[in-house]
Amino acid sequence: MIATIILAAGGSTRLNGNPKQLLIKDNQPLVRRMADMALSLRVGPVVVVVGAYHERIRAELTGSPVRIVYNPDWADGLASSLRTGLTDLPLTQVQALLVLLTDQPHVTADLLRQLITTKEETGRGIAASFYANQAGVPALFDRRYVAELIALTGDVGAKRLIRQYADDCAEVPFNLGVVDLDTQQDVTTWQQSQENS
Repeated sequence: MIATIILAAGGSTRLNGNPKQLLIKDNQPLVRRMADMALSLRVGPVVVVVGAYHERIRAELTGSPVRIVYNPDWADGLASSLRTGLTDLPLTQVQALLVLLTDQPHVTADLLRQLITTKEETGRGIAASFYANQAGVPALFDRRYVAELIALTGDVGAKRLIRQYADDCAEVPFNLGVVDLDTQQDVTTWQQSQENS
C-alpha cells in the first residue's frame, strides 16, 4: 500500500497567524481539499499531522476517514511532523510514502496519480514534482527511504532527500508548484488569480 502524510502542523507565522491550511479553494479549506484528493487515490491510509491550529483543522476534517495525529513539537519544523506522521503508520505494510503540504493550491489528484505511475514505470525510489528548476513535493518515496525520513531534524523536509538522492529520482512536471502560500502577498496574488480565472 501507499500511505500519505499531509503536513498541516505549521503556525503560518508569515501570515500573521491566519492558518494557510484553512484558506478556501473551490469552497473547501485547503487541508480538506488535500485530504479528499489523497483519499480519492484509494491506495492506503491518509495521515494528517496537525499542530498549531489542531482544533480548528480537526473541525474541518470532521467526518473524513483520515487519521489525524497531533505533533506537540510542531514548532521544531517539518522534520518533526514527518516523523510524527510516520510513527503513526504500520510501516511494515507501507510500500511507498506520499508526502504532501497544504499550501500548494494547484496540486491535483491527477498529479498525485502521475507520481505513482512514474515511480512504477521508472523503477526509481523517488518520484517528485518538478518546478522552479528543482524537484520537490508532492513526492513519493519508496519504503527504503522511510528510515532516513524519520532521521531528519529541524525545519528540513523531504526535499533534502530528493536533492541527496537525485540519481534515484524521477521527475514529474508541475509548473504551478511554484505557487505556495507562505506570505500575505502570496495569498493575495493567488486569490486575485482565482477571481480572474
